[in-house]
Amino acid sequence: MEFQENILQAIFQTSVWEWLAVLSGILYVIFISFKQPIAWFFALINSILYIYLCFISQLYIETGLQFFYVIMAIYGWMSWTNTRISAEDKIIRWPIKYHLLNFGISATIALVLGLLFDNFTNQAYPYADAFTGVFSLAATFMVTKKVLENWIYWILIDAICIFLFAARDLYLSAVLFFVYTLIAIFGLFHWKKQFKQQEV
Repeated sequence: MEFQENILQAIFQTSVWEWLAVLSGILYVIFISFKQPIAWFFALINSILYIYLCFISQLYIETGLQFFYVIMAIYGWMSWTNTRISAEDKIIRWPIKYHLLNFGISATIALVLGLLFDNFTNQAYPYADAFTGVFSLAATFMVTKKVLENWIYWILIDAICIFLFAARDLYLSAVLFFVYTLIAIFGLFHWKKQFKQQEV
């Protein structure tokens, strides 16, 4: 009971910046699950806010990741609103060899980053942050290309982020990642349904 009260108290003490980051993040994932280009605008706002929040929380890999998200938000917007590209508005699936290659490269980079930040910085939870950071890069790229399996990546990443943000007392952000996990599950089933329809 005391634990729940502490979480509620921390949420009520959450800064306005974190509230705005959470709101923009929820809007991004909702719009992305319905393949709406405006999602990338909210992704941009979300990333800019989390650059600040992650840096002051000593989540340096996550901070760097947010800079990448800013670039990907701009690229995603351009990609999804380009008439030539958006005409090919199909969800695609990657063959298993792409996922194996992606996992091998991402896991290796995450391990190296984790080691570096563990030994040379005061990074909090370097291996968990490296894992979520590196795999998020791949998952975000997959979203811009409308790869169905991106949602499977996000379910795992978001679940780990619940722990990562709660451990740094960013409880509202932890709640956000719980919501992200639920939306990612919805997104997976929604995109899978659309994929089957377009194959008919």
